[in-house]
Amino acid sequence: MSVNLITFSILIATKNRKADLIVTLNKINYLLESTDVECVIIDDGSTDGTFEKIKEDFPEVKIFRNQISKGYLYCRNKMLNETTAKFAISLDDDAHFITQNPLDLIVQHFDQNPMCGLIAFRIFWGLEEPVEIISIEKTERVKGFVGCGHVWRVATWRAIPDYPEWFEFYGEEDFSAMQLFKKNWEVHYFPEVLVNHRVNIKSRKKNADYSLRLQRSLRAGWFLYFLFLPIKLIPRKMAYSIWMQLKLKVFKGDLKALKALIFAGLNLISSIPKIIKNKQRFSDREFSEFQKLENTKIYWQPNENVIS
Repeated sequence: MSVNLITFSILIATKNRKADLIVTLNKINYLLESTDVECVIIDDGSTDGTFEKIKEDFPEVKIFRNQISKGYLYCRNKMLNETTAKFAISLDDDAHFITQNPLDLIVQHFDQNPMCGLIAFRIFWGLEEPVEIISIEKTERVKGFVGCGHVWRVATWRAIPDYPEWFEFYGEEDFSAMQLFKKNWEVHYFPEVLVNHRVNIKSRKKNADYSLRLQRSLRAGWFLYFLFLPIKLIPRKMAYSIWMQLKLKVFKGDLKALKALIFAGLNLISSIPKIIKNKQRFSDREFSEFQKLENTKIYWQPNENVIS
């Protein structure tokens, strides 16, 4: 009987982003030269020829296709649940490692920190790689992680519920991070490994899906309130969230934000049965301990961290 010797599985979900995906695969291809590393991709119903192109140009990559799109979280759950690797790296199709040979660093950190269930990478958001990549940040335990660049200890993933597919896009990482906390597993921000997420954040507000993204972001935050927070804290948290959207966006004439606010509220109401079924509230003590952790490290800016 053969023994699986895969240590790392690099998991990528994609849809109609062929050009971005090709850049990513070219950037990480050297990692796949090792026999204990694999790359698995799910093409979630692309219509731009992604599956055929990757199959032809990157034969070493394992690519699967959903004929009809089943959603980003479905793909992530499927890949994580089916991997036989010890560690599973999640990369967006428009993200790549800047740190050379990051895998040894990852293994070393997991080995030295047996209660670490997930490593969150340092992430630079920009269409081009930063000129300066040195950081003086230190590894630390944090509340959560970013979807575009992190790595699971797979045994830990199997100890918690899957990503909630009804979230659709935003909030699933916070859901999992809170589940990890309740199981006494730790999320570590690990700045030694740097990832470039090739996205122009400033341009997103001008995109056609701005309102939809805001709606999903808001409702995800509200879902998490009702799933995890002690009940007595929810009214104040909800009121503050709504007020800040009104104050910073709606009252300044952002009608798309008003639309997002209304639809997020309707989404929350319609999701009440799912919330009741999946709720795992923190005790007051748990919530107090969780709040003491450092916030999720989402963006890294070179000028803020490099000694001149």
